[in-house]
Amino acid sequence: MPSGQILLADDDAAIRTVLNQALSRAGYEVRSSSNAATLWRWVSQGEGDLVITDVMMPDENAFDLLPRIKKIRPELPIIVMSAQNTFMTAIKASERGAYEYLPKPFDLKELVAVVGRALSRPRSVPTGAHPAPENEDIPLVGRSQAMQEIYRALARLMPTDLTVMITGESGTGKELVAKALHDYGKRRQGPFVAVNMAAIPRELIESELFGHEKGAFTGATARSTGRFEQAEGGTLFLDEIGDMPMEAQTRLLRVLQQGEYTTVGGRVPIKTNVRIVAATNKDLRVLIQQGLFREDLYFRLNVVPLRLPPLRERVEDIPDLVRHFFVLVEKEGLGRKQLDVEAMDRLKRYRWPGNVRELENLVRRLAALYPQDTITGAIVDAELDSQPLLPPQPAGRSNQPNLQASEGLSDAVERHLNEYFSGFRDSLPPPGLYHRILREIEGPLIGAALAATRGNQIRAAELLGVNRNTLRKKVRDLDLMVVRSNRV
Repeated sequence: MPSGQILLADDDAAIRTVLNQALSRAGYEVRSSSNAATLWRWVSQGEGDLVITDVMMPDENAFDLLPRIKKIRPELPIIVMSAQNTFMTAIKASERGAYEYLPKPFDLKELVAVVGRALSRPRSVPTGAHPAPENEDIPLVGRSQAMQEIYRALARLMPTDLTVMITGESGTGKELVAKALHDYGKRRQGPFVAVNMAAIPRELIESELFGHEKGAFTGATARSTGRFEQAEGGTLFLDEIGDMPMEAQTRLLRVLQQGEYTTVGGRVPIKTNVRIVAATNKDLRVLIQQGLFREDLYFRLNVVPLRLPPLRERVEDIPDLVRHFFVLVEKEGLGRKQLDVEAMDRLKRYRWPGNVRELENLVRRLAALYPQDTITGAIVDAELDSQPLLPPQPAGRSNQPNLQASEGLSDAVERHLNEYFSGFRDSLPPPGLYHRILREIEGPLIGAALAATRGNQIRAAELLGVNRNTLRKKVRDLDLMVVRSNRV
């Protein structure tokens, strides 16, 4: 049975009661308070084995209290809770010495598990924290559960030099996350150098990364420094790593293994001290199977995998993102804008194939082209290139289809289309309906076939009755993530 005294501080009596009950059932002694002053008195008197505190207390912000606690009791683990749920909340919690940050609401089982891990860890004095930059105007926006997981992972990675592999569809913000890792990490004083593998001619990638000596090849009239040398002491962001040719992959692997490299045409090894962050919108495991990516390099880069969710998986973040982008364009000199309820509903029902980048471009277009202070749903409809196959929903109604027990696929599609058309009342849906319907059906169908065959595209093509090359093209066009399992 676990043991230990928990000091709990939250000004919400209902939350204190729930947490007290959960922790008591788990075998812990709990002392709870509604203010920071009492918590500080307990800690300063040497009481408690662990602290759980909300950020916003009636008498003091917990972020101001944490450094004082860590100064007198550096070994005391502190768990921070917050309903603010922003990226900077997670970063500040980490920078001020918190053991863990939990965004409200959270699962009680998760809290108990975190408490158990914190109390069972070796008690050692943590290294000094690096203060976070005061500027909070960073482009990581959203309070969804998916983004909370990203924030917590980033907060844990800030004090480390671990290699990170960021995966996600185009437009999800992979470079923004890499920049945040640098700007709020231990290498913030060094340079951040980004290089896009897909934007460099294949024959020049090695020279671009490692530099070249004078006369190394035709046109090399002088020595040139590479991106590794430019990023010395900082972070090197390798975007679209899946497009790196095999020859450059071999040299990159050698750098990661030995910590040194030679310039193109050079002979003297050069020591390197950079943090590597890589990113891709491709499934590298598929490229490995196709012989296009080195498996040993994949494992060297994939030390900490970080998947960014597409916008359609975090639609609850759209209002915050829209407001954020409108603020940015207002600072650039354009007029202040806002969306009406219908316009926001249209954005939430759109599929966003271009993800956050597409949303930002739309917001900029709306701010620049329309004089109205309030943007309507009709304007948003006119600007979106394609519409989702989701009818407008009455208040309180879910977008999930209400399938009947005996209903066949044809009947379900017919009923769904009737609802879709009726949602436009006396008007018609935008043109291009035929291709939108096919795309809506193709994605789930191919995804289900790939899931059933555990990512085996040969078996999936056979199951669907299509040519394997046709399936691969569909997977690429529909931007489907393929996860391969060996248990086929």
